Amino acid sequence: MTIIIKVTSFFFVLDLLSLLLPLDDVLWIKKVTAGNISNGNTNEDYTQFLLANGVARTPPMGWNSWNHFQCNINEETVKSTDALVSTGLAALGYKYVNIDDCWGEDSRDWRGNLRPKASTFPSGIKGLADYVHARGLKLGIYSDAGYRTCSNTMPGSLGHEDQDAATFAEWGVDYLKYDNCYNGGSKPQERYIKMSYALRKVGRPILYSLCEWGQEDPARWAGQYGNSWRTTGDINDTWASITSIADQNNNWGRYAGPGRWNDPDMLEVGNGGMSLDEYRSHFSIWALMKAPLLIGCDLRSVSRETLSIIGNKEVIEVNQDPQGIQGRKIRSKGDLEVWAGPLSRGRLVVVMWNRSNARAAISVAWREVGIPPLKPVIVRDLWAHSFVYMSKQYRMTAYVAPHGCKMYILIPA
Repeated sequence: MTIIIKVTSFFFVLDLLSLLLPLDDVLWIKKVTAGNISNGNTNEDYTQFLLANGVARTPPMGWNSWNHFQCNINEETVKSTDALVSTGLAALGYKYVNIDDCWGEDSRDWRGNLRPKASTFPSGIKGLADYVHARGLKLGIYSDAGYRTCSNTMPGSLGHEDQDAATFAEWGVDYLKYDNCYNGGSKPQERYIKMSYALRKVGRPILYSLCEWGQEDPARWAGQYGNSWRTTGDINDTWASITSIADQNNNWGRYAGPGRWNDPDMLEVGNGGMSLDEYRSHFSIWALMKAPLLIGCDLRSVSRETLSIIGNKEVIEVNQDPQGIQGRKIRSKGDLEVWAGPLSRGRLVVVMWNRSNARAAISVAWREVGIPPLKPVIVRDLWAHSFVYMSKQYRMTAYVAPHGCKMYILIPA
């Protein structure tokens, strides 16, 4: 069944349609919507390219060096992400091994090419990519849409877009995180599009992650150029950071979908600054928001408790749901919140999030999430890995720990 409708600025209609239509129809509607945003065919054509290149049909998953190591990175640390395979995380979808800032020499070579730092990456990026690929993983690299990277330890790619894109492709890079420092004050749209089309020309599918920090509302325009875009400033390993960033990212849900994702920054789970309940909340909300899931801790010493969070298959499946609709906050009363979103096969995900400092009861009524009150619903708890109800009507209530959450799949019977 194909339904052709005129999609206007009322993007929330997509959430309702996603419960009723096959995936192909939803993707078609999203494509039309994207065309309306761009006021032309460029965005529609490029959206087709982003989907056709085979990357980011679901939010990317993997590991990134910055949150834990920052500039203290070398090829042995990157190789230690073999742990993605040995822990079983790779089998759950964590495929990208992303090197962040500080991997390069301070200047380019005499041909103008970027150079890996000889003291920390003696095998070169190509050798490291071969190592990562041999383990069934993918390699990511970092550069900047400015004259220098944010650490000011290596050149950015502004003015060298074609040359650097060709270099990344030659090295076997699969993912580019593209930052926003030392840009001379020029418009990000001008700088990011140059790398976008440079990547398009190299003939290798490279996931393009725009790290513009949300300064000029990239959700409104970045889907024309890349696979994900930062909607916020940098995350840090605190409760205040993740709650603030979640609220900011929540504003842009209607612009995300297969091939293009809002990015509220990388995961802090396992870095030690928050409690396990806080980390579960962090991971649950990121999964519901269809955020990229990029692990930011040291995999060489990851704890069983951390693995139980980032390795929760049922929560990951919410994030990787093929329908690709970002869940959103639907109700907030004080510090007690309900977040929800549609999933494939007529299911819904609901997160009851207690941002207060005391245990509290949180309820959700079926009518709030678009289910008829008398409709019996099967309810599964994704952290307890068990069914809570097999034929629940009207509403449900849960008692939630301070800074904790409950995460459920609702399956209309």
